[in-house]
Amino acid sequence: MLEVWSWPTPNGHKVHIALEELGLEYKVIPVNIGAGDQFKPEFLKITPNHRIPAIVDPDGPGGKKFTLFESAAILIYLSEKTGGKLIPKDPIGRYKCLEWMMFQMGGIGPMFGQWNHFAAYAVEKIPYAIDRYTNEVRRLHRVLNHRLDEVEWLAGSEYSMADIITFPWIRGAERRNIDLNDYPSVKRWHDAIAARPAVQRGVAVLADRARKGTITDAERENYFGKTQFTAR
Repeated sequence: MLEVWSWPTPNGHKVHIALEELGLEYKVIPVNIGAGDQFKPEFLKITPNHRIPAIVDPDGPGGKKFTLFESAAILIYLSEKTGGKLIPKDPIGRYKCLEWMMFQMGGIGPMFGQWNHFAAYAVEKIPYAIDRYTNEVRRLHRVLNHRLDEVEWLAGSEYSMADIITFPWIRGAERRNIDLNDYPSVKRWHDAIAARPAVQRGVAVLADRARKGTITDAERENYFGKTQFTAR
């Protein structure tokens, strides 16, 4: 059975949703990033980058135990493990799927994450930084909206890993002061994904562990402080 080392964040939810959509058996090992679990030796053996999610597959390539980190790599691996499910078979669809997966990894994740830091978590509110990342978040929503004006799903006509990897970051848009009604094609897409039973099961994973209320000083240190840069 697959082990999923994870926490209820957008990056964790990507893998939870993919596993539910694929019908794979898995067990979750919580990594409480607010408490600093990501710096524990047992987790660093799996991912030297001390970031969730990561997986351990006891039946990996060649029937050997296999570890993998980085959510996009994990989603591609899970697809290939199940015979290519959730990545289109035709070359154009496949490369469009990979294109939009990379768009999420290179654009949406980093830019939304920076908005979260400067607008929601940073003690010092820096107007320049907040304006920069607010504008980027809005721009990226427009890019998605243009794409989804043209196609039903990000890869084209098929629901795919491109949708799964992106949805958790668009979910909860109101927390970033985004009204999805301003991006009607994104809203149509978001609502269709949110209605899927497997998606609902995926976002429920570890939901009871999600941080509630104002971030504490200890959590801020574990998320953003000097602990991140300690040599290991």
